Amino acid sequence: MARKAEPNAEPMGGWPGMGLTSFIPRRVFFTRGVGRHKEELRSFELALRDAGIEKLNLVHVSSILPPGCKVISRTEGLKQLSPGQIVFCVFSRCASNEPHRLIAASVGCAIPADRSAYGYLSEYTSFGKKEKQAGDHAEDLAASMLASTLGIEFDDELVWDAKKEIWKISGKIVRTMNITQSAVVDSKGYTTVVAAAVFLP
Repeated sequence: MARKAEPNAEPMGGWPGMGLTSFIPRRVFFTRGVGRHKEELRSFELALRDAGIEKLNLVHVSSILPPGCKVISRTEGLKQLSPGQIVFCVFSRCASNEPHRLIAASVGCAIPADRSAYGYLSEYTSFGKKEKQAGDHAEDLAASMLASTLGIEFDDELVWDAKKEIWKISGKIVRTMNITQSAVVDSKGYTTVVAAAVFLP
């Protein structure tokens, strides 16, 4: 016979007062890492370790930053987490074993000026782009998705700096940012780079 749930039981520890249909994160932190190993899986695990999130069970989600979600530091965020915890994140990963190949993984973020509105997160991976180029592209993706929901119109062919000026003038997007990890693949095996936006209650 199935056990009856306690009426006041907290769902999945760490999401107090929220029912199973109400997982709305209140905080987010950004992290990144790089790992190298002859085995691809081990290089991935080492990248997660470098990012500080190797002890977590990561659930990849899509691109919405909830209204009012506060950006906190990686140090503060990692203190809130326990080994084995199921954690929701927007996650980017890139790996290669081709020596001298430049790889990058990035997560971009766009936050609306209206804190009652939702923002956007984007995942982006690249081969051959420098860290700033990959980060700018991820930011551009997030800002473009947010702009389209806010009625800000601009030519997608414009360079990122020109788009920034348009949304600054509109006053509808208050902030964009990115977290990006790049690396040059060595000759000893696989290199993996990761970037993540990790949600917290």
